[in-house]
Parts: sequence; structure tokens; C-alpha cells
Amino acid sequence: MATEKYDFGMVGLGVMGRNFILNVVDNGFSAYGNDLDPEKVKALIDEGGDLDKVNASSDAKTFVDALSTPRKIMLLVPAGKIVDAVIESLIPLLDEGDIIIDGGNSFYTDTDRREAYLKQKGINFFGSGVSGGAKGARKGPSIMPGGSRKAYQHVKPIFEAVAAKYKGEPCVTYLGPKSAGNYVKMVHNGIEYSMMQLTSEIYDLLKKAGKLTNEELHQTYSKWNDGRLQSFLVEITADIFSQKDELTDGDLVDMILDKAKQKGTGKWTSQNAMDLGIPVPTIDIAVSMRQISALKSERIKADELYDRPTPSPIDKEELIENCEQALFFSFIMSYAQGMHQLSDASVEYGYELDLGEIAKIWRAGCIIRAALLADITEAYQNEPELENLLLSNSFVGKVQSTVGAARKVVAYGAANGIPLPGLFNALTYFDAYTSERLPLNVIQAQRDYFGSHTYERIDREGIFHTEWEED
Repeated sequence: MATEKYDFGMVGLGVMGRNFILNVVDNGFSAYGNDLDPEKVKALIDEGGDLDKVNASSDAKTFVDALSTPRKIMLLVPAGKIVDAVIESLIPLLDEGDIIIDGGNSFYTDTDRREAYLKQKGINFFGSGVSGGAKGARKGPSIMPGGSRKAYQHVKPIFEAVAAKYKGEPCVTYLGPKSAGNYVKMVHNGIEYSMMQLTSEIYDLLKKAGKLTNEELHQTYSKWNDGRLQSFLVEITADIFSQKDELTDGDLVDMILDKAKQKGTGKWTSQNAMDLGIPVPTIDIAVSMRQISALKSERIKADELYDRPTPSPIDKEELIENCEQALFFSFIMSYAQGMHQLSDASVEYGYELDLGEIAKIWRAGCIIRAALLADITEAYQNEPELENLLLSNSFVGKVQSTVGAARKVVAYGAANGIPLPGLFNALTYFDAYTSERLPLNVIQAQRDYFGSHTYERIDREGIFHTEWEED
């Protein structure tokens, strides 16, 4: 048994927690785990091997007493009331200056509440988003910490050691005060929803219109992943098409029910964007499509009631080329919307976010990692006050060269009854954002007509109201 205190503590030894703590140990730190389930405690001890480096207990006091001070305790438990319950169980055992880190997907206002509550007790608390799934937790995730800068310095060496590396740089950085870390992770997940929806729509189009086999889809997505679409989601989608089903003679992708579940982070992103007045339509529709997918029995009934066009003949190679361009275009729109939301939230909530640093730590380890993020990092580093990615001169050429293909793909889908809501919303967002004049003058006239809500004019300053004539 070790006589020295352990460097790091972890509450929650499920797949994520166990992998993260073993990652900590792999990088030269000692760590102690805690879980109410004795089987999970045993699993960590068995896998860790050397008790001088890693140990665990189901007893909270034994766990806390084993840690060096200031104690650095990370929670990887389900978001919500469980986090509060764990915190309450730890408080009587902790000393002033100890640190609790919430590594789950907690809603950002919960993090603000918890930080204020624990600050009164002299305990440091910060939220730290962790992205990369179970494999990322074991081999190197992207980590998004926010809260007390001073408290983070105690954890910084550990987090920088365990984080994913992009050309030698750790994919972690202090993001800002309060709930900045959880907020950035929330928007990360919103972008993730969008990119997942977009990759699935392109698959649907290639399969229905281009008649690509799963092997052809595998080859197509693999080729794309070797180019400018290089990303974790394109990479794993290519792998998905080659996975055989163990229960039948077919491919697994064809046997998976088309009902997508969600844990809420995409919805939170969408809801908060509306609160801030920031348009994120590609994220919004990605959330809505998961909700529509859940209506499977209703969709089956509706499908029997309405006719659908038979997809018109199309050149397969031309379709594949247009789809590559459309997907690249729509990925840019997804990042642009998410970064725009982060920019405004930073001002609204006092986060002091550096968008270049955020893009930088997303380049490896996380679910939305992509080659495109290197360009996004550079864009924000060159123009820290950039209002929207679409206003960066470095992105104008990328968008101009691909928007034509996006128009062709969306038009084909609409004409042939193939739903492409993510691609359509990405294109509509671009067209609206880049339009000097929109038809919203009519809406303002309507509002003033029925509700005397007033309007502004283009030719002079001030607020105006008209007594509209009614028959």
C-alpha cells in the first residue's frame, strides 16, 4: 500500500471515469478513485495494477483522506441531481482550498450555482467539459476548463499531460471564469449535432439518388477523410459502412433502427442561442430531426398516405463531387454558427472567451475535431474581434467555391423528395446572412399594423408608427 498521498481523485468509475484516471496514471501522476459500486472499484484496481499509482475505494472518507492537498477531485457522473448529491457528500470531508471539478455535461447555470455555493464554503469549483468519448478519455481528450484561474493552476499540469496533442500542443486551456468551460462544451455538442446530421443526410442522398453500395460509401467517405473533409465524424462514418452485422449476413448500418436519441446538450445550445438572439438554424434542425426520427410509427403511417417522387437519374461521380463540396460548405456554416454563439455568450456572461484558443483545443481529441479547425484557429488568431467566420477573408474563397454545389444538392433533394434539412438550413443561413436586404420590412409593417409595435425607417433616424387604413 502506498504511503504517499495521491495526486488526483476521481468520483465515478464508469467507462469514462475509469479511462480518464488510467490516462492520468499513464502520464506519471498517482490517482485514487471512488465509486459506490464495489465492482467498479475492483475493476479499476485490477486494471491499474500498481497500488502505489492507482487505487480506489467505495468509502468517501477513505478516498478523500488518500489525496494530497489541495485535493483535486474530478466528478464524472451523470449531469443533474447526482452531481449535487456527490458534492454534498464530499463537503464535510474537505478542507478550505480543495478543488472539485465537474467533468460531465452539466448545464452552465448549474455550474454557476454550484461555484457560488462552494465558494461560500471556501472550496474551489469549476466545470470542465471533456470530449472524445471513452477512447478519448483513455488516450487523450479535448478538455475545456473554466472557473477559478488560480484553482486551475493546481490541475493544469495533470490536464495538459492527459489531453490530446495536436502537433505537440495539448488540447486544453483555461477558457474563462464561472461556467465558461461547461458552456463551451455545450456549444461544442451543438456543433456536433449539426455535423452528425449533415453527414447522415449526405449518406441518404448518395444511397437513394446515387445508388451507392455500403462498400462504395465506405470508399467515398474514406477518400473524403484523406482530404479537406478530414474529421473524426467523417472517419468513423466511413468505418460504419464497412461493419458487418454479427446477427445476420448483412451490414450493421442497414439493421440499425432510424430513431436517434439525445441527452439534451444540442437542445440546450439551440434554446440558449434563441435567448441570446443568435441564429443557429443548422443546429436547431439537427435537434428537430432527432425529434422527428423518434416519431417512427407516425412516419410509417404518413409514408403510406403520401406519394414520393422517384429520384431522377443523376451522374454518380458528379453527385459524389457535389456532395463533397456541399458537406464542406455546410461544415463551415456549422462552425460559423457555433463560434458566433460563443462570441456573443462571452460578452453576455462575462466569459472573456478567446475563440482562437477554443478552435485550437478542438483540433484533436474531441468529437468535432477536423482539419478545418486549423484554418478556423488561424482566422481568429489573425482577427480576434471577428464577428462571424463568414466575415473572414480567409474563408470567402472556401465558401464561394463550394456554395454552388450546395445549391445543386439542395435543389435535387427538394425536387426528388429526399429530406436534406441540415444542408438546406446551412444554405439558407448563408443566403440570409450575406443578404444586404431581407423582407423583414414587411414583418415590421405587419407588427405595426396589428399591434402598433412601431418600426424604423431607412431614410431617417427615429421610431415611427402609422395609423394603417383598415376596411
